[in-house]
Amino acid sequence: MSGHLDFPFSFDARGRAATTETDDHVRDMIHQVLFTNPGERVNRPDFGCGLLRLVFAPNSDILASATQFTVMAALQRWLADVVHVDAVNVTNQDAELHVDVVYTRLTDGTRQEDRFAAPRVT
Repeated sequence: MSGHLDFPFSFDARGRAATTETDDHVRDMIHQVLFTNPGERVNRPDFGCGLLRLVFAPNSDILASATQFTVMAALQRWLADVVHVDAVNVTNQDAELHVDVVYTRLTDGTRQEDRFAAPRVT
C-alpha cells in the first residue's frame, strides 16, 4: 500500500481515496507545477508554470527556448526538495510543443525521463 494520494483525486474500487506509488506521485507533482497557471491558487499566487497558456501562442524556436527556461525555473523553485532537474528539453514540431523533463529523485537517486502533454478532457 502506498501513502500518496493519486492525482487527479479519485476513488478506488473499495470507495476509498485512490493512492499511487512514489514514481507516479513525483510525476503527478511535476505535472501540477507545469500545468497550473500562476494566480490560479489563492494561497500560492506565484505557484505554477502556466504551460496551458501556450496553447494558442504561435509556435517557434523562440517560444521553445523561453518555455525551456520557464519550466526549469519553476521545477527548481517548487520541487527542489523532491527532485534534481537534470535537463528540460522543449522542442517544437509542426504545431506541437514537446516538453521532456529528465530528473533524479533525491530520496533514492532514481533517474526518470518523462514527456508532458496537456491534460485531455474526457
